[in-house]
Amino acid sequence: MSDTNVSDTRVLLAIDGDSLAHRAYHGLPKSIQWNAILGFSNFLVRLWDAERPAAVLVGWDTLEEETYRNEALPEYQSGREFEDSIVEQLDLLPDFVRSFGFACAKRAGYEADDFLAAAAAKWDGPVVVATSDRDAFQLASDRVTILQPVKGVSELARIGPAEVRKRYDVGPEQVVDFIALRGDSSDRIPGARGVGPKTAAGILRQYGSLEGALAAGRFVAEADDLRLYRRIAQMDAKAPLPKLAPQRPRWAKAAEAAAELGLGALAGRLELRAKTG
Repeated sequence: MSDTNVSDTRVLLAIDGDSLAHRAYHGLPKSIQWNAILGFSNFLVRLWDAERPAAVLVGWDTLEEETYRNEALPEYQSGREFEDSIVEQLDLLPDFVRSFGFACAKRAGYEADDFLAAAAAKWDGPVVVATSDRDAFQLASDRVTILQPVKGVSELARIGPAEVRKRYDVGPEQVVDFIALRGDSSDRIPGARGVGPKTAAGILRQYGSLEGALAAGRFVAEADDLRLYRRIAQMDAKAPLPKLAPQRPRWAKAAEAAAELGLGALAGRLELRAKTG
């Protein structure tokens, strides 16, 4: 029996693999072997059931390689340390996801976010981006919706342009300027001195953009730094992607891959899908 029919929707589901794998890793007991793989896989299947996309792309960081962001701002994401277990699972996950028949993007010099931006730019149709990283709010549009985990991975908020404006008081097209001005402590982006989120939003309402504020004589001594912070916060929509085309989920192949890892319960659930279609 075939696994399933290709969805007749035009939706691309683009997933931040590292973001959600880390969430799974910290959300499940570490006594469970391959807890990140298990949690991520369960989340992946639930997303597929909910969205029934025409295709799935999962973007991944390359942890062992620095990006231009690290070279331009050495403190960018500095101080992050990962346990050996999550690093091992992150190495295994791209091939495991491919066993489902889904596409993966991973390339030295790029972050998972960049592949999401590239997918959103290149896909001819609606895009749903699943990530816990609010930097992705810059992608929100009438065609691109952000799915943001709210509680574990069981509750998701759908973020469009209106929700971005409600949360940040700026539009999606201003998010990278907002980050540059406000800074981002999680990524170690300093921002403008003395500027918090409310002030950053007010500046953007007044001047429209970071460049508008700089042209008006604001932040003269920090101009080059702020432009750098903006470039670092901007997702790279030119990141290389694998071919994106309608996919047929390969539940049986995924079940075999799960069984090889000793994830018997997951393998059983995937095998059932392969049999029932």
